[in-house]
Amino acid sequence: MRRSRTMTTAAVAVAAISVLATACTGQTESGANDDPNAKTTINFWHGWSAPSEVKAVQDNVDRFEKTHPNITVKVVGNINDDKLNQALRAGGSNGPDVVSSFTTSNVGKFCSSGAFADLGPFIEKSKLDLEKTFPKVLLDYTQFEGKRCALPLLADAYGLYYNKDAFEKAGITAPPKTMSELASDAKKLTVSKGDSYEQLGFMPTFHGYETVADHYLSSWDHAYFDADGKSNIAEDPAFAEMFTYQKKLVEDLGGYEKLEKYRGTFGDEWGAKHPFHTGQVAMQLDGEWRLGMATDAKVPFEIGVAPMPVADDEADSYGKGFLSGTIMGIAPASKKQNAAWELMKFMTSDTQAVVDFANGIRNVPSTFEALKSPDLKFDPRFKTFLEIAQHPKSSTPDGAVNGSTYQQTIQDFGFQYEKGAVKDLKAGLAKTAAQIDTDIAKAE
Repeated sequence: MRRSRTMTTAAVAVAAISVLATACTGQTESGANDDPNAKTTINFWHGWSAPSEVKAVQDNVDRFEKTHPNITVKVVGNINDDKLNQALRAGGSNGPDVVSSFTTSNVGKFCSSGAFADLGPFIEKSKLDLEKTFPKVLLDYTQFEGKRCALPLLADAYGLYYNKDAFEKAGITAPPKTMSELASDAKKLTVSKGDSYEQLGFMPTFHGYETVADHYLSSWDHAYFDADGKSNIAEDPAFAEMFTYQKKLVEDLGGYEKLEKYRGTFGDEWGAKHPFHTGQVAMQLDGEWRLGMATDAKVPFEIGVAPMPVADDEADSYGKGFLSGTIMGIAPASKKQNAAWELMKFMTSDTQAVVDFANGIRNVPSTFEALKSPDLKFDPRFKTFLEIAQHPKSSTPDGAVNGSTYQQTIQDFGFQYEKGAVKDLKAGLAKTAAQIDTDIAKAE
């Protein structure tokens, strides 16, 4: 997706979406009376903005229009969740009929508030077998508490990139498979230079590119909530283990202040001067898009790709990773929902459409058939991400009625803990869990 999913922005969008609950209730039925075979025009809003991405979207829409000559699709790009929310709230003939979002963590809010239409009737009528079409994790993050209001459109799988030249120079023969090995390799790969670094093995701070709490947690078997829906972060030992590990790695690699000062020298996450591209860091946790971006940047070293290491006592789960992706939904206020469903079904479940779009965007395909298609045109190393996307123990954050707010709360705790502002980890996690429960109770 090539998008930095900052949770603060997502949380703001979630708060704005809350006003939709009353306005959108009951719209699905009244908006699904159009004839999908009649000549009509629908509006599709998406978030992509780079020229190559916009072209890939339009190419996919063109393929749809050839198979559905009665439906014309007007495409509007560069739409973030804030703009999307405003349009969904306003409704009207100029608003979107089909929408997409990069923010999977907002699905709980989209579904529970009625911001996206209930897809159940459309899926049932089309006889689309979801379990046979999409990997389980992707199905999980496009529904909330049994209500399906979205379908997956391409996926993001996170793994570990490593500088093979730096590995050889440090005498490391293979990528790390456990978190202890990651820490050991990070120290071997770190070369200090005065009060800074000539090369850092791995940037561990929570402010680092993609080294956020939920990405780290995918290396542990964990549960955000218990069976009663209460925050589980103070009870599940995986959370304390992750925070303990991360803070020790920060200390072992030079300390919070030294690392943050070095981080200030990094180039933009989406530009050619990304610290992995420049050799400033030797290992990088990142999504599948980084492979293409690093190749485009013509890095002067050989790039290795592997799954992210896992907790030491969970070595048998190696190969899993963090998953997220783009989601598609139907606007509840749309009066052309049947035609909108035809576009949505095509883009999310037609094998060739998914394959062609994945090739164009350089993201992971989101259906079983597309994942194994011989028409995928990817660097052989990309196979690592295809396997992570299908791994049974790959994970994504649980949905919540207030979207990504609980993730931001955990992340904020991490910021305080890693710099030493919180001394008692157990008490800090208990306080954070209580805040998560209070926020969710207010949102219900």
